[in-house]
Amino acid sequence: MVSTNVKTVNVVIVEDYKLTRVGLKSSLNEFQEIEVIGESEEGERGLEVIKQLKPDVVLMDLGLPGMNGIEATQQVKAFDENIKVIILTSHDREEEILAALGSGANAYCLKDIEPSALVNVIITVSQGAAWLDPSIAKIALNLFPKPESTQILSSNEAPDARAQLTERELEVLRLLVKGKSNTEIAKELIVSVHTAKAHVCSILQKLCVDDRVQAAVKAIKENII
Repeated sequence: MVSTNVKTVNVVIVEDYKLTRVGLKSSLNEFQEIEVIGESEEGERGLEVIKQLKPDVVLMDLGLPGMNGIEATQQVKAFDENIKVIILTSHDREEEILAALGSGANAYCLKDIEPSALVNVIITVSQGAAWLDPSIAKIALNLFPKPESTQILSSNEAPDARAQLTERELEVLRLLVKGKSNTEIAKELIVSVHTAKAHVCSILQKLCVDDRVQAAVKAIKENII
């Protein structure tokens, strides 16, 4: 059940298939927490709509005519990094997942996601969480396999980035990789939301990254967790 104690999240949909776009808009507008304020069937036009309306969240398809979803996401982030971008696609190839995460996307969802689940993703991502579809998360983990020689690390052999993090920060980082919001992290670790947020800020600073998605990708890529 989606909490009603949240502000309305304004969403723009960038999707080239009209039937999918109309269906998404209709489904999302049934939830009072979401308002679809704009839509586009092209990347270039989508950017114009986004710049004009400044939504909280963009649902971005990858296979767009002209400018694809990866380039469009990069340009959205260059325009305003506070706008959250959720890749919503049927594509699950490794190179597309990696490119999407590298472009600054905050979440990667497959189109078979249930509407209520998508609403939860939109809300949590708008609050700063990163999110990967479970099947995508498995593929992302496989992109950065751990060599046998580094499966078990002593404290002297630990990577520098890991060595800088406290045990509590490592716990928080593991939850970030799972896409947990600050509220969810606070609940799981039995701490205040303020404390959870402070841990996240410390992690971002120590890992020299700008946001939670970059922290999650770095954690996987560099075997920090």
